[in-house]
Amino acid sequence: MVPMEGIDFGPLLPHHPVEIVMGILLMILIWAILAKFVVPKFEAMYDERREAIEGGMERAEKAEREADAAKERYEAQLAEARAEAAKIREDAKNEGAAILAELREQAQAESQRIVAQAHTQLEAERSKVVNQLRSEVGGLATSLAGRIVGESLDDDERARRTVDRFIADLESQSSESAGVGQS
Repeated sequence: MVPMEGIDFGPLLPHHPVEIVMGILLMILIWAILAKFVVPKFEAMYDERREAIEGGMERAEKAEREADAAKERYEAQLAEARAEAAKIREDAKNEGAAILAELREQAQAESQRIVAQAHTQLEAERSKVVNQLRSEVGGLATSLAGRIVGESLDDDERARRTVDRFIADLESQSSESAGVGQS
């Protein structure tokens, strides 16, 4: 073969035209073998890796969605628990106030009962003391009047009338002096 003008192929320059035909046939054969056996295996391996990567990404996205949903459920439960705790605290506070009010009412009722009982007892004691004083003052007044008058006032009915009149005079004098002192 004749070298082409201006290009020197050196050792790559074929000596026979058969070498060129053989080179082309070998190239086609290698290409056919690669296309038939090697490329499908590479394609299959590429598809597997792509599916693994895409599947991993899908699983990661799914896991992220599940985590977000779990977080939302947790936050909702937490908010619900906080609201319930606040309600329980408020109910306990109201119940405590009601119990306190009830105890105050009971204490006031008991206090009023004790005061009323004390007033009744004081009134009974006062009546007893007044009656006792009347009888003692009456006896003393009767004996003193009997000594002054010089006659015996042993008649009970007459003595009682005299004592009652004397005590009435004393009470009217004390109320007049109290009225004068207030004016």
